[in-house]
Amino acid sequence: MGLEQFKNRNVGIQNYTKLDVGVTPVTNMDKFTQVVKRSLKGELFVGLWVTLREMGKALFLNNMHTVKYPFEKMPISPRYRAIHDMLRLLESGSYRCIGCGLCEKICISNCITMDTRYDENQRKEVSEYTINFGRCIFCGYCAEVCPELAIVHGPRYETASEQRASFSLFEDMLTPIDKLNLQQEYDGFGAVSPNADDNIKQTPLAY
Repeated sequence: MGLEQFKNRNVGIQNYTKLDVGVTPVTNMDKFTQVVKRSLKGELFVGLWVTLREMGKALFLNNMHTVKYPFEKMPISPRYRAIHDMLRLLESGSYRCIGCGLCEKICISNCITMDTRYDENQRKEVSEYTINFGRCIFCGYCAEVCPELAIVHGPRYETASEQRASFSLFEDMLTPIDKLNLQQEYDGFGAVSPNADDNIKQTPLAY
């Protein structure tokens, strides 16, 4: 088959149907008449009936097709990079962060600020830790580089704020001690790897 035959292979086969769209109105009176005729057709009232029917089902029969946010929330992907969470050790309840500062160093938007000190047991602890969510781009580098899996991206994705710069303190992101049994390990950035137990045994840290 040649090029011209390939281009003209369907010419003359289709049976097109021409629609009668009527005459285009010219005067203002003709335009007004056309609007009135089209508005009073049955399709308008059918659409209104469908809308009222679904609204009645939603109000009186509790047949909702939408999510009642914020009382109901759609599930998000485990790899979704939402608001950060600081996790605790499940055995002792102390926080996992050792104050190494890797998250602060790798942050490409320079939104993480931390300060550390030594407690009475000469253990390094975080005295000040803030994340400026007004600058955070949620890249996930801080969760990837954390050696203790202390910072992860949790399920909270509401980032709206009345201020241009929204800050989050360490205590706001830390898992409450009374909800330690509800702490989840996520499959996304900063999650426990399949061989996490083998890696922990090779470290001198006491878990």
